[in-house]
Amino acid sequence: MICNHMTAQAPAASGPLLRQTYTSESRRVSLLPGVIAVVCALVIGGISFTILMGLTPIEPNEEAVLALIGANALSVLVLFGLISREIYRIYRARRAGRAASRLHVRIVAMFALVAAIPAILVAVVASISLDVGLDRWFEIRTKTIINTSLSIAEAYVQENARNLQGTTLSMAHDLDQSRSVYNLDRTGFRDLMQRHVMGRALAGAVLIRGDGSFEMSADAPNNNFEIPPPPIEAVQTAVDGKPVLIPPLRQNIVGAIIRLKELPDLYLYTIRLVDPEVIRARQIVRANADAYRDLGNNRRTTQIAFALIYIGLTLIIVLSAIWTGIAVADRLVRPIRQLIGAADKVASGNMDAAVQVRATDGDVASLGDTFNKMVQQLKSQRNEILSARDDAEDRRRFSEAVLSGVTAGVIGVDPQGEIQVVNRSALTMLALPVATAIGRNLSEVLPHVGGVLNTARDLGRAVYREQVTFFRAGAERTFNVQVTIEESGEENERSYVVTVDDITDLVQAQRSSAWADVARRIAHEIKNPLTPIQLSAERIRRRYGKVITEDREVFDQCTDTIIRQVGDIGRMVDEFSAFARMPKPELKLIDLREALHEASFLVEVSRSEISFERDFGPLPLKGQFDSRLLSQAFGNIIKNAAEAIDGAERTDGVIRVAARREGAIIQVDVMDNGKGLPRENRQRLLEPYMTTREKGTGLGLAIVKKIVEDHGGHLELHDAPKDFHEGRGALIRIVLPAVDQVDQVPAGTATQPVSEKVIDGL
Repeated sequence: MICNHMTAQAPAASGPLLRQTYTSESRRVSLLPGVIAVVCALVIGGISFTILMGLTPIEPNEEAVLALIGANALSVLVLFGLISREIYRIYRARRAGRAASRLHVRIVAMFALVAAIPAILVAVVASISLDVGLDRWFEIRTKTIINTSLSIAEAYVQENARNLQGTTLSMAHDLDQSRSVYNLDRTGFRDLMQRHVMGRALAGAVLIRGDGSFEMSADAPNNNFEIPPPPIEAVQTAVDGKPVLIPPLRQNIVGAIIRLKELPDLYLYTIRLVDPEVIRARQIVRANADAYRDLGNNRRTTQIAFALIYIGLTLIIVLSAIWTGIAVADRLVRPIRQLIGAADKVASGNMDAAVQVRATDGDVASLGDTFNKMVQQLKSQRNEILSARDDAEDRRRFSEAVLSGVTAGVIGVDPQGEIQVVNRSALTMLALPVATAIGRNLSEVLPHVGGVLNTARDLGRAVYREQVTFFRAGAERTFNVQVTIEESGEENERSYVVTVDDITDLVQAQRSSAWADVARRIAHEIKNPLTPIQLSAERIRRRYGKVITEDREVFDQCTDTIIRQVGDIGRMVDEFSAFARMPKPELKLIDLREALHEASFLVEVSRSEISFERDFGPLPLKGQFDSRLLSQAFGNIIKNAAEAIDGAERTDGVIRVAARREGAIIQVDVMDNGKGLPRENRQRLLEPYMTTREKGTGLGLAIVKKIVEDHGGHLELHDAPKDFHEGRGALIRIVLPAVDQVDQVPAGTATQPVSEKVIDGL
């Protein structure tokens, strides 16, 4: 890759210079100077080794070692100069983009590595052997004795210090308990300290202040020296409950200091005597250890000198191997370089490149012949592949254009059920992120669609269709899913094309149309006999009301029931008729707040046990609306909210009517804390004759939906917020287009109704 990059960027004008460089660098390495230098270096290294081993009469003293170091250093410098010249040649070749330059470096590195590892191991083993030998004969026993003696002395001092630490902590606790004695009787407190000093075998104890000055002291009876002040750093670091140890302040004294908890700004400072003989022995051992360390430092100087010679020998061997590797690699790489150059041309697209085969190249010549045959075969196959690629690219572009243009969702699935292809319509329709869809199993991404695919697999049909309904993007949608099986050339290998169409609006339109026709027929068939029935009942009551004396009450009750039920049926027929032929809205520029207030007020007057909340916002809610139809729609929704509260049997029912304008839309929310909406089949509540109440006709929300869509809006069914008066009630949302002027056309008018959205919750 590097060679290709360099070759591609080499300017065309430098061709003669490159040819001249290649010609000058292709000559053989001058062997005579290199051979002489290598032989001389090896001879000097051998002489150095024999002198160091004591195999010659020359004693390896300081002068001899320095001379050997100088001779070896000179040999290393000569070899380093020769190798630097060759490395510079290789560097220039790489900068010029010469082929096989990296291979050249690798061969040289291999020679250097093979030579360096044994040489380095020998040098390391020799150095370790020398060091271990000196330790065995001169250092092991002495070092062990000195270190052991020093450890014993230090351990004794540390043991006294630890004992003093515990004693100080205990005495501080006792003094804290005697705070009242300190405050009332300082002499008594000093006597108390004196008893502690004698009882705890201390040399003395002192109460000191935070600035280091003495407050009071108590000495042992046999103490004939003045207690030295503690270091101020120890006073500053002393804390409650943790004594600070002070190393021997002079020859045989150790101390400890702790802050007293109950006596403000006072510290307890204790000292104890250590056996002077132990301290003296400790100093002697330490002095001997220092002297022993000086001897070791001088020995290291000798070892360093020997190590330098070992390093020189190692460098001589390594550098000699590197020079030899460069000479051998130059001859090996030349035919390989030609092969790499031809391969670079082929890689760049030149299929006419060939390798010049020479008989002197040995086995590489057969490799060149094979390479030339391979290039010819590649040239033929490349032409065939390019032709096939062009055909495949044309088919791919055509397929992508077709898939991107269709409105149906198309999903390509492999035999394992994993999604391989999905068009834009499917991503939008099914709310799928393309990053998580491709490569995943269809049953994981879309379980309902995956179930249809599994059914098609089991049945083995070439084409299988099924309608499924599931929630997608927060709404319950109905889809027509078709699975087409494609047989591949391999046995039992099938791929599948899944086509998905959103038929929710179509199904709703079909249902609405069918129910409108049913409503017209019901209204026509039922309304005709209603009038004769009512008139006959009234006539019977007028004609026979005065004649019948027995069971008169039963007679009146029966006739009243007939007349009342006929009236109820008549009103129901009127609702059927109203749904079957909804009037077109007469749009005028009005403020929606008036219709909202009127509709909510009418229900509030009749349902005084329910609390009403209104929030219409500070901005006008103007738009092209039919005030009568929208008042009817709002009144129906608010009436349903009141009935939902009755169904929940609540005594603290609340209905909230809120409206606000957001940009080009007006959003109206009606919330209640009643029994709420069902989660399953919630969307079907907007269809005609669908109701959850015993005496409901199922036309209220269907009429509201039709009115809202005729105004260019849409209707949404939500769950009320959980914090709305502790209820699980419903939230009915109406979204309408807003305009500020009569000549404005609201977005999404009655000619383009928006489908309702059914959402699980906020």
